[in-house]
Amino acid sequence: MTEQPTQAGRITISVDAMGGDSGPATVVAGIAKSANKNPDIAFVLHGPEQKLRKLVAKRRVLQGRVVFRDCPDVVTMEDKPSQVVRSGKQTSMWSTLETVRKGEAHGAVSCGNTGALMALSMMRLRKLPGVNRPAIAILWPSRNPQGFNVMLDVGADVRADAKDLLQYALMGASYARNGMALDRPRIGLLNVGTEEHKGRAELKEAHAMISEFAAQANFDFAGFVEGSDIPGDKADVIVTDGFTGNVAIKTGEGTASLIGDLLREAFKYSPLSRLASVLAITSLQRLKKRIDPRQVNGGVFLGLNGTVVKSHGGADATGVSAAIKLAFTLAESGFAEKLAARVASTAQLAQDAAHVPPKAGE
Repeated sequence: MTEQPTQAGRITISVDAMGGDSGPATVVAGIAKSANKNPDIAFVLHGPEQKLRKLVAKRRVLQGRVVFRDCPDVVTMEDKPSQVVRSGKQTSMWSTLETVRKGEAHGAVSCGNTGALMALSMMRLRKLPGVNRPAIAILWPSRNPQGFNVMLDVGADVRADAKDLLQYALMGASYARNGMALDRPRIGLLNVGTEEHKGRAELKEAHAMISEFAAQANFDFAGFVEGSDIPGDKADVIVTDGFTGNVAIKTGEGTASLIGDLLREAFKYSPLSRLASVLAITSLQRLKKRIDPRQVNGGVFLGLNGTVVKSHGGADATGVSAAIKLAFTLAESGFAEKLAARVASTAQLAQDAAHVPPKAGE
């Protein structure tokens, strides 16, 4: 008999225990961290039940807060999305999304294969009416008061035309409102320069469309922004295509790692520099936490009938916990329902925007 995740008064998150680089023990450690910090969260855990029960039994804080779904198969990082869609019904990833589809959980978290997770999410949860291409949104450390900017798309689809970029702006604005409590977020469109005559034709078209409907969609359009503005304070939401966005985040991760290595090397250079590192330990710890990618681990799949958070494959327990916290925050705010309503109300706007006449003199 299948256990039912009836956790009265708690928000239930469906978690894929398999697929991450570090295995299920790290995922269980991550959900234990979340449970320890948040009494209002419960879990449905997917994977080899016997193994998962042993891991969960070691965590007293998880007692009575986890329901298991036994899944014999795992989606590996090498599996092709098309293969998983055809024959992945027995995998923990499929089961994780199915629990959300059936309404037994408020959101899903997986550390697994991004392409497979997006393909399965689109198949099992379906795209929201009016959405052409879903997007992956991430939080990027920034100079803004909220500490982070939203950026999308970062890899759901390498292509995006002007209508897609408008939809990304609408979905990103909704995410910023519900995930970061920004009543009127500022949207920036990533380009090679801030001048309106620069960039590809679809970017110029998207610029006109987003500008035209910013007031109706209740956000401010900051116009074109550059790569240096991604961590800046010119915009709260950075909109781009998945190819550009993915290159940007991988570059950012590599740069952050390099800076960390160079700092450690610099402080080991001499006895005096080692003493300086001891004196500056509090400031260094604050800096490390501020730029630590684990603290904001999790890309949200936007444009689907349900909340799905993709955790980094190499996430440790802290990273898994951060991804779960994000899924919880969005579920608590009713984000999926609000986004569906926003997309439905603006679907016609997106269609109309495709036919925006050129301004006089253009």
